[in-house]
Amino acid sequence: MTLFKDKILLITGGTGSFGNAVVKRFADSDIREIRIFSRDEKKQDDMRHHMQNPKLKFYIGDVRDRRSVDGAMMGVDYVFHAAALKQVPSCEFFPIQAVRTNILGTENVLESAIFYGVKRVVVLSTDKACYPINAMGISKAMMEKVAIAKGRSLGVDARTTICCTRYGNVMGSRGSVIPLWIDQLKEGGELTITDPNMTRFMMTLEDAVDLVVYAFRHGENGDLFVQKAPAATLELLAKALIDLYKSDAVIRIIGTRHGEKLYETLVTREEMAKSEDHGNYFRIPCDSRDLNYDKFFVEGQPQVSQFQDYHSHNTHRLDITEMQSLLLRLETIKEDLLL
Repeated sequence: MTLFKDKILLITGGTGSFGNAVVKRFADSDIREIRIFSRDEKKQDDMRHHMQNPKLKFYIGDVRDRRSVDGAMMGVDYVFHAAALKQVPSCEFFPIQAVRTNILGTENVLESAIFYGVKRVVVLSTDKACYPINAMGISKAMMEKVAIAKGRSLGVDARTTICCTRYGNVMGSRGSVIPLWIDQLKEGGELTITDPNMTRFMMTLEDAVDLVVYAFRHGENGDLFVQKAPAATLELLAKALIDLYKSDAVIRIIGTRHGEKLYETLVTREEMAKSEDHGNYFRIPCDSRDLNYDKFFVEGQPQVSQFQDYHSHNTHRLDITEMQSLLLRLETIKEDLLL
């Protein structure tokens, strides 16, 4: 943890699942201070009482409010920007709210970080930003564009480095399907599935933190990092949970929700054409072309057609044993099964 020694880290949206995972990873390290910035005082109070760690400092505020962001940003060395509206249905019904938080809020965080001389900012995105069909994905795609454009404009030798990470479904995170299904299994009712053939990338919270730390260590301005991940159908995931909980629950298909995809894409074909394979990760550098119109529109990338998207239908597909092994890494499931 030498890069974090005696440093101050700010996590926006820090009371969420990702923020809790980062605190768990770093709280007992040689980091000096972790600032938790969010708008929910109840979650902050719960986190404060649960963690009982003097390195944690809590800031009430909203990324939509630049003044509150500035108040938390002064003196910070590094930022993990996780604050966002992430629920597909709620963003679909209230898209302007997604714009205000995910796009304009991100701009506030980045401008504040640049103003106060923050050294590194990692912005968290989602697979739904690839070929987006819903308001949440569209707002996240624009969030990436904002962050990448800021990084590109700063350049390679800037005081502040801004890069992005993009990851798929985080297993067991707040609002994801696994906690819902576990509750349904405990209640002894039906287990509801939108579409059994739907595939999703499967990552743990620890994987998500690993990706952000990798981007933090290796990113240059305007970079986007993606972690390679396995996938599973919703039907296989449901059957794996039913088997682990020794339940006789019946699966009921309820149909696709607003704005859902059959499969998720982590890297587009256009991005794959310029990506670098880092083993467990892809690095996608930003487009370095400027707004010289002749150059921008005349010089294309003929090799793009030779590449495929990297998506949850063509990545490694988990079998039920592999799926259960991943599920057994989740603390909630280990506690339920007394493991």
